[in-house]
Amino acid sequence: MTEAASRKTPLYDEHVRLGAKMVSFAGWVMPVQYTSIVQEHQAVRNNVGIFDISHMGQFIVDGAGAREWLNVMLTNNIDKLDVGMGQYTFLLNERGGIIDDLIVYRIGDQKFLLVVNAAHADEDFVWLEDHLPTVEAGASAAREVRLTNRSADFGGMAIQGPRIKELFHAVFGKDAQLPPRNMIADLPFDGARLRQGYGGQANVSVARTGYTGEDGVEVFFPATDAVRFWNAVLEKGKPFGIKPCGLGARDTLRLEMCYPLNGSDLSPDRNPIEAGLGFFVDLTKPNFIGRDTLLKTKEIGPREKLVPFRMKEKGPPPRPHYTVLQNGQRIGEVTSGTLSPSLNWGVGMAYVSATHAKIGAEIDIEIRGQKFPAIIEKKPLYKKSAS
Repeated sequence: MTEAASRKTPLYDEHVRLGAKMVSFAGWVMPVQYTSIVQEHQAVRNNVGIFDISHMGQFIVDGAGAREWLNVMLTNNIDKLDVGMGQYTFLLNERGGIIDDLIVYRIGDQKFLLVVNAAHADEDFVWLEDHLPTVEAGASAAREVRLTNRSADFGGMAIQGPRIKELFHAVFGKDAQLPPRNMIADLPFDGARLRQGYGGQANVSVARTGYTGEDGVEVFFPATDAVRFWNAVLEKGKPFGIKPCGLGARDTLRLEMCYPLNGSDLSPDRNPIEAGLGFFVDLTKPNFIGRDTLLKTKEIGPREKLVPFRMKEKGPPPRPHYTVLQNGQRIGEVTSGTLSPSLNWGVGMAYVSATHAKIGAEIDIEIRGQKFPAIIEKKPLYKKSAS
């Protein structure tokens, strides 16, 4: 491993023990696959899979001014969150470019959990820290905001798939309540209340969120409990066909759903409206960082748009940085691409000029000097069949 990939999650030894192929990712040593990407992908689509997400950053923001401050720092509207609710949102630079996409949970009246991408955790923390409000000595505490980086203290895992409810009750008990979508709750694990979860009352915090397009949860817990929880879930999940899953399956699953990847589809040079994610931006808020740029982009329209596409022929899969053509003219560039295990077609996402970003439009992807036909599709690329 390179020196840059020196950090290991609390589950590193478990991944090695299970025979995972380990790779460098965002400064961490992470499993890319255990058996095969296709097998792990299909486990999540048909049964249930478990991913180590302990590398992701976890910040706590609290204080009387936390809600108001977060509404200035993030694009979505924090005022819409009751205690126990979460929302997808963006941290932007002054130009409206995406520093990071993240989920913020309201875990107390004046307390919030931010789950951020591993590659940007340090940068995010510095940015937030640099923008903390200054409260002069003797002034009212109404604007007080405390920001704490808890990333090293906690581990996390995503458990995803159509059999999540069965597995949830096997792990937490038949009487345990699975949180509603985009909600977070503290639950005792194994009946133990030895340590506090984020909400301060139980061992693990369970959020009904995920990055695969399947039903599932993301669970956060003290790093010292990571191995115990991981192995318990794998054991309890055997009757439901559980498989440990790596970064490879995570990428194919999210791409089929057209979920963006920070650093590929999202960057400081792109804003949420260009990325087709304006739903997570509340322009009715009078003030947040990057608002002026987004308002202008909405008024005049984006120059380029992020669109999903599917290859029309069997052949090499699309990859990032491949050129997108229409009638021989360059109209954009691929940002993500793979061979979809569910669809058995090459799929991807690309930024193309807005005038060409029409559903059903035929395009070409240039792969090693050859042109391969593709078609711009509607999101998501993968649609579950009606049961």
